[in-house]
Amino acid sequence: MNITELIRKKRDGLNLSSSEIEFLISSYVKGKIPDYQFSSFLMAVYLRGMDKQETSAITKAMLYSGKVINLSSIKGMKIDKHSTGGVGDKTSLILAPIVAAAGVNVPMISGRGLGHTGGTLDKLEAIPGYRTDLNLKEYKNVLKKAGAVLIGQTKDIAPADKMIYALRDVTATVESIPLITASIMSKKLAEGIDGLVLDVKTGSGAFMKSMKDSTALAASLIETAKSFDKKVIAFITDMNQPLGNYIGNWWEVYESVKVLQGENVEDLCTVTFNLSGAMIYLGGKAESIKEGIEISKEMINSGKAFDYFKKMIELQGGDLSVIETPEKYPKSKFKIEVTAAKSGFVKEIDNYEIGMSALELGAGRRTKEDIIDPKAGIIFRKKIGDSIKRNEVIAELYTDNKKILESVEKRILNAVNITKDKTTKPKLIKKIIY
Repeated sequence: MNITELIRKKRDGLNLSSSEIEFLISSYVKGKIPDYQFSSFLMAVYLRGMDKQETSAITKAMLYSGKVINLSSIKGMKIDKHSTGGVGDKTSLILAPIVAAAGVNVPMISGRGLGHTGGTLDKLEAIPGYRTDLNLKEYKNVLKKAGAVLIGQTKDIAPADKMIYALRDVTATVESIPLITASIMSKKLAEGIDGLVLDVKTGSGAFMKSMKDSTALAASLIETAKSFDKKVIAFITDMNQPLGNYIGNWWEVYESVKVLQGENVEDLCTVTFNLSGAMIYLGGKAESIKEGIEISKEMINSGKAFDYFKKMIELQGGDLSVIETPEKYPKSKFKIEVTAAKSGFVKEIDNYEIGMSALELGAGRRTKEDIIDPKAGIIFRKKIGDSIKRNEVIAELYTDNKKILESVEKRILNAVNITKDKTTKPKLIKKIIY
């Protein structure tokens, strides 16, 4: 096959066959196609798109560029959840033990935060000693014993995705639905799962900001999962403000522990229980998502979910003492309160700005090489729909870097819109797609 001809074909809006796509991906992974040519192919895909067959084919080629984990030795259904990312999105930490406690295995390969969005791995690594770099044998062992395991992507899992994503990042081809779909699904399918629940975020703090784009991505992910005979449900959920009240790696572990101990954080619990309910349903332990939600609440109220969480943390090397006594965790050197300049109601929050504020405080990274401060973060005291008085606290900022406090305070104040008219809380679950 001629690489230039395949690039031309896609450039002209023609469909590529499965064998042509497989050739392109395998040749690039083997180093037979230079970056400059593969960049042209990616841009052609970005501009011309891909149909269902092509999206499935590129996912398959990326999936089989590495190992596919075989979990057949572990009894029961294996169901995972994937979120497209947001601010304060800590649902994985809560739902993994809930679903495991309900009798459904949760093998989860998670990612790191970059830019304004947080990453599950960074949150877990805020727990001293917690290992996200388990080998395959250890991964299976934790899953067998704890019912859930959360690790990072290994070099054996979808290596094509790592190479292609690095190139997309520097060639302005990230925002392509077929390429996003292939990136997500190649990693998820490599886990050896039977089913997948998708949490596609929409709003100012989401990757896909409009409902139209979020729905299109959800549809593409569902079609691709079904082409591999996987059970799948997608939720489109609100990301116009932080999920929960705590942002920052240790702070999000702390809030997750509070929820697992029975505290009702309304927005966080609503989204988490819907996702865990769907996972329990797909795993065959409930007759409907609604019943799955009730089972999720039972797992919390009985203390079973928290026990499973502690078991998973311990098996992955984490220090349980900070989970059982969070007050022991080291504190940031500096804390300031951001207060309202006027009375009224919180109308909207620019969630992208909140995510970037957390990053500035030390909770995130601009480049993959940046070091994260797990103690840094933001605690929100007021959310959309809440009334607020002048000088009342909107948020608390925590950091070891005193120099940036003033600029972050201004950023938060600019991001929170207070109006005199009464406002309503946003609808959290926008749409459920089967």
